[in-house]
Amino acid sequence: MIGITGGIGSGKSTIAHELAQRGYTVYDCDREAKRIIKENPEVRKAIIDLLGEEAFAGGTYNTTYVAQRVFENSSLREALNAIVHPAVGKDILQRQPDFIESAILFESGLNRLCDKVIVIDAPEEIRIARTLNRNYDVRARIRAQVVPTGDLTILNDGQHPISDLADMIVLSCRLAV
Repeated sequence: MIGITGGIGSGKSTIAHELAQRGYTVYDCDREAKRIIKENPEVRKAIIDLLGEEAFAGGTYNTTYVAQRVFENSSLREALNAIVHPAVGKDILQRQPDFIESAILFESGLNRLCDKVIVIDAPEEIRIARTLNRNYDVRARIRAQVVPTGDLTILNDGQHPISDLADMIVLSCRLAV
């Protein structure tokens, strides 16, 4: 399994999508974590115990409320991660994807499941521009994320087509695997 990581707005999801279009299985940790939170009653209960009933306002996961709470309080963020990430890790091991995409691959410990880690990076101005339409404080999220180091760092600054960046990843993985 190959990890793909990078900060918010770096383009890791776009590159992961390109790899999926090429037939590789890509595990999107954000999407799958939300599925697990919705479907796993133990995870749901632990989140309610940590953040209160409002975390599931109206019976659905209240991502806006949860994000606001955890990005303002690092202890809550760590506690939430300690609930969700082990469940995600178990799910990854069951599915055995080719690629694991996660902004917090190292912080979650999921990098330990990877044979190799590819870091996607971009200048901060580009990252902010790519995320302006999202409904949260991008700069706060950038500050909260650890700058990862991996086996290969790819600069996604808009100067090269995504397909070329995906080619670099595929070539790198073939050499390592």
